[in-house]
Amino acid sequence: MNASKTAVVGDVAVDLHPFIRTYNDGRIERILRSTFVPASEDVAATRSAVVTRDVIIDEANGVSARLFLPSDAAAASDDGRRRRLPVVLYIHGGSFCTESAFCRTYHRYATSLASRAGVIVVSVEYRLAPEHPVPAAHDDAWAALRWAASPLSADPWLADHADPTRLFVAGDSAGGHIAYRTAVRASRNGVDIEGLVIIHPYFWGARMLPSEAAWDGGSVIRPETVESLWPFVTSGQSGNNDPLVDPSMDEIAGLTCRRALVAVAEKDFLRHRGLRLAARMRWAGGREVTVVESEGEDHGFHLYSPLRATSRRLMESIVQFINHRSESETASGWPAGVLPELHECAPLRACKGKVSRAQPLLSVPSRPYQGVFLNGLDLQARRGPRAMEINSSLTIGLRKMSNRGFGLFTARPKPNNCKASMGTLSASASVSSTTVGKNFL
Repeated sequence: MNASKTAVVGDVAVDLHPFIRTYNDGRIERILRSTFVPASEDVAATRSAVVTRDVIIDEANGVSARLFLPSDAAAASDDGRRRRLPVVLYIHGGSFCTESAFCRTYHRYATSLASRAGVIVVSVEYRLAPEHPVPAAHDDAWAALRWAASPLSADPWLADHADPTRLFVAGDSAGGHIAYRTAVRASRNGVDIEGLVIIHPYFWGARMLPSEAAWDGGSVIRPETVESLWPFVTSGQSGNNDPLVDPSMDEIAGLTCRRALVAVAEKDFLRHRGLRLAARMRWAGGREVTVVESEGEDHGFHLYSPLRATSRRLMESIVQFINHRSESETASGWPAGVLPELHECAPLRACKGKVSRAQPLLSVPSRPYQGVFLNGLDLQARRGPRAMEINSSLTIGLRKMSNRGFGLFTARPKPNNCKASMGTLSASASVSSTTVGKNFL
């Protein structure tokens, strides 16, 4: 669908509620936005464990960023040497056309991420559509990554505190899409990225997936908005068949980042695309892929309700992902017989014939892996590990989880007595669950 074909009601030309509305007289109304927050290097004034300041990355294009540095970054490590911190390039969401790295919502989120994970966050202020059509946002994020990854960076915070070998690219919603595209560009240009974190990412295509066509949920992201968004932010230059918004298997296979985390929300209409991308990254790239699903939540819930229990769990899963060192750099792919099920994100079946709601797919059970489930198992109610079986369709036997914690799973090959309910799997596994402590934001 082209932006020019969007129905006109009164003087409204394009209505992409709850993000943006344009009018026939050229006016632009940005519906989703929050208050500007100034940066501050004064810990006492901000009452935060993180100091912040703004930097200019590309003066010609107006690209800038806000840096977030834990105030204790100068503390020495146990061996007496200066502690080096991972760097997270964070790209905000907002449908390519709203929000800012300097607004209250994303200032607060990046502050929390820097504090909890012990990282330097480079939050990118990129150009917004429709004044600056996509791919301007992609170009700005790429400029920011090259700036952050440069060993000759003149910025003292990065020079003094950053670990150049531990670079992550992260983002949510449209920012998750931009983060993925930045990782693709980095792979093609030899920029080394350890991990990719995409939260409720925006992707689409020329046709709906079967699960999307059957969608009857009440997501804040409406199907008609998703259908109209890409033509709008590209000023009608691209349709929904654009490979930039619907990545090919060849492109995904070319990613060189070693690990990836994809977070989805149960009520989010974009959930199916996130799950499909995660499955394809694991299948095509042979890398560690962690999928986190938040039950009962919708798109972007963690940004606007950061103190909610599910928001805290999501933050903690990201913190653990960033601070977890990969045990293996390579892994075998998922069996071809299971691939169609993964791509369509079909419901998974438990071992005893029970059909349950689709659950996160973590990693192939042919080698040790780790993955985080939100609201997947009630772990705190148990004092010791309990074996859970994964059947040949990569299904996990489930039961209701309390809201008090989340599970961390470690899987190793073990004979599986469950009969296949879908496809065939050459390697099976048992999963033992352990309690991982209290969550916090």
